Amino acid sequence: MSKLYIVPTPIGNLEDMTFRAIKVLKEVDCILAEDTRNSGKLLKHFEIVTHMQSHHMHNEHKTVEGLIKRLQSGETIALISDAGTPAISDPGFLLTRACVENNIEVECLPGATAFVPALVNSGLPNDKFVFEGFLPDKKGRQTRFLALADEVRTMIFYVSPHKLTKTLAEFVNYFGADRPVSVSRELSKLHEETVRGTATEVLKHFENKPAKGEIVVVVGGKSIK
Repeated sequence: MSKLYIVPTPIGNLEDMTFRAIKVLKEVDCILAEDTRNSGKLLKHFEIVTHMQSHHMHNEHKTVEGLIKRLQSGETIALISDAGTPAISDPGFLLTRACVENNIEVECLPGATAFVPALVNSGLPNDKFVFEGFLPDKKGRQTRFLALADEVRTMIFYVSPHKLTKTLAEFVNYFGADRPVSVSRELSKLHEETVRGTATEVLKHFENKPAKGEIVVVVGGKSIK
């Protein structure tokens, strides 16, 4: 019976791969991978020999129609990204939407995603939060900051290492020097680190010690007095 499985993969520590994820990847007809070279190492580690096919942000618009036809013919397909849960700032949304529109069953397995541990260990309120992912590079960036300046919920951002100090400086400018910030780096990996403080304090830390690796930034919402 045709089905699309959304399968999370570890964000660093291979021990975070679930037994169920391994079972699904071994049993499906095909695995769609963001980078087949990167995912090939993961599959080899878990002795998964299922056929892989490339599915990434540069080709997903072109491949969706063909994948829908394959699913309609009865294939089972698993979608994985380089790390974490597909469609969370990674390819996956277009195919998932197309499956829903064509009444093809979609099942997302629970598993690793970077923003959840970063939010929980930030110490900031997590009863309500907003996931912003990557901010626009240029066009719309200032507009987005101005819109978020009055956001009262905790905010979560994905930030590349070479843009971290610039982004933290923008937080100081748009949100205020005393806005609480938590930066989690290399989650689940050997050099995992979380730096907490005001926007100014965290900015100074990373100006003196440039960050490397995958980064999640959690920012407290505007205080309501």
